[in-house]
Amino acid sequence: MQPIGDETHITSTEKRDGVTNHSVRYVLMFSLLLAIVVLSAIWIRGALTREDCPSKPPVRVQGVDAKTG
Repeated sequence: MQPIGDETHITSTEKRDGVTNHSVRYVLMFSLLLAIVVLSAIWIRGALTREDCPSKPPVRVQGVDAKTG
């Protein structure tokens, strides 16, 4: 603390009463990368195991089939 006139000037470290470190930044970066890897793995696995069946006819959503109508 430095008294200058009637005012007392203190540094930001003294205000915080501690030392600034970057541990929160590393935790957030690691969590973000882990989430990206896990979600990408789920997406890729789903895309690889997807079974498309072009032999089945498409499902009719509207209208009545000619045989039943």
